[in-house]
Amino acid sequence: MADWEINRPLGQCCGSGRRIESGEEYYGALVETEQGLQRRDFSNEYWEREKPPVYCFWKTKLAAPNEKKKLFISDDMLMAFFERLAPETDPEKVSFRFVLALVLMRKRRLKYDGTKMDAGREIWCLRVPGDKDPVEVVNPHLAEEQVETLTSQIGQILQADL
Repeated sequence: MADWEINRPLGQCCGSGRRIESGEEYYGALVETEQGLQRRDFSNEYWEREKPPVYCFWKTKLAAPNEKKKLFISDDMLMAFFERLAPETDPEKVSFRFVLALVLMRKRRLKYDGTKMDAGREIWCLRVPGDKDPVEVVNPHLAEEQVETLTSQIGQILQADL
């Protein structure tokens, strides 16, 4: 599994280069690059004018340097991102989705129902509480340290305490 290049918010719009000030709202996004998914930040003005092609995005505020970071990614946003990754077959994205499923299970947004085998792959059968339709997730059999690393990287990308 390749390492991801995770960028923390640097207070600069990736598109225009303009500085994003503390307290200013901006868009954080995951962009698909040759190196995999990478985080990019965009000022509101650039976002509205250019509508950059992104894989997933969220709106947030740039925290002051001494301000404690707040969780700004809702569980609904995590679920939407999880669902968006469903058709992906790239091993990095499959691993990302699996770890995201673990996070959502910990948050009680997904429940484990069982496991099945399909073409030599272990598939976890999950469900969203209240929904009847199952959700399937490929278990990529990550080592514990890989799960920890990916969880940390997901938290860094989304600026969330996972």
